[in-house]
Amino acid sequence: MRTALVIGTGLIGTSAALALAGRGVQVHLVDHDPAQARTAAARGAGTDQAPEGRVDLAIVAVPPAHVADTLAEAIRGGIARAYLDVASVKGGPRRELEAMDCDLTGYLGTHPMAGRERSGPMAATADLFEGRPWVLTPTRETDTEVLNLALELVALCRAVPVVMDADAHDRAVALVSHTPQLVSSLVAARLQHADETAVRLCGQGIRDVTRIAASDPRMWIDILSANPGPVADVLAGIAADLDETVTALRALESSDEEQRLGGAAGIEDVLRRGNTGRSRVPGKHGAAPAAYETVTVLIGDQPGELARIFADAGRAGVNIEDVRIEHATGQQAGLIQLMVEPTAVTGLTAALRDRGWAVRQ
Repeated sequence: MRTALVIGTGLIGTSAALALAGRGVQVHLVDHDPAQARTAAARGAGTDQAPEGRVDLAIVAVPPAHVADTLAEAIRGGIARAYLDVASVKGGPRRELEAMDCDLTGYLGTHPMAGRERSGPMAATADLFEGRPWVLTPTRETDTEVLNLALELVALCRAVPVVMDADAHDRAVALVSHTPQLVSSLVAARLQHADETAVRLCGQGIRDVTRIAASDPRMWIDILSANPGPVADVLAGIAADLDETVTALRALESSDEEQRLGGAAGIEDVLRRGNTGRSRVPGKHGAAPAAYETVTVLIGDQPGELARIFADAGRAGVNIEDVRIEHATGQQAGLIQLMVEPTAVTGLTAALRDRGWAVRQ
């Protein structure tokens, strides 16, 4: 791939353009808002000047509601050898293109499974897709050259290609991406009018659950409008579980021992099903989830502390598999949770204490 045209210079489009431009591809940028394209160009994502001839690959990175129209215009204009989109839904846009009687041999629907709570070209990074799944949804009509160019794009962005059927993809992202966004927002919405004293008690749990609730509502309205049925199906299942959980909790308030036992059994059931589901989430590097132990250390909120504790762990010969930080309310300190192999806990704990760290039991 020598040349590419990115249509839509938001977070995903600009990030792809930055990755391609950084690896020697001549990237042209266009957006319905020329200022956004200029911003992306100023960040090194390419040029906002139109290409002189046909490019190798056109990447459509516009909201799902506009994907089909944008692709149809590009395909009919013959601006590229191959066309793909990066929208988070795949079945709907393809059916719209089929209804427009477009030649789809040169088109492939794709979806990089990466993003941030922020949007726009200023939020873009060249490494956004590194190590992340990038779904490709080819059909029997898809030309081999188009598939090869898509695979080259994925490789240049250092992502991991995953081939799926378009409708299966839409059901999957409803479960693992779109519904979690709504559930996160529903939980965060409970905080809107909560008493300030209650909000001050927020810990890492509520921060984890509500992190993605900071996402741009306008962007999510576009996404959810393109995939409402599968998301509603997942939410209906959650709603049924919620009804049963509420009933179980009410039973725990009862003075009747049998009702309380039934309520406890209902709560235990949903918690255990949650354990089972969580165990299926892929672990590090997409491998089966591993059981790590946590070493919790009190850390000051000042420059260099994270680097120091990581360096001390390295001197002890311990690899940090994952890390979390829980900030203390109203204090310039917090707790850092270092996830390590179970066999490394004793040695790491001793080494950190020898170097003056306050390790919590």
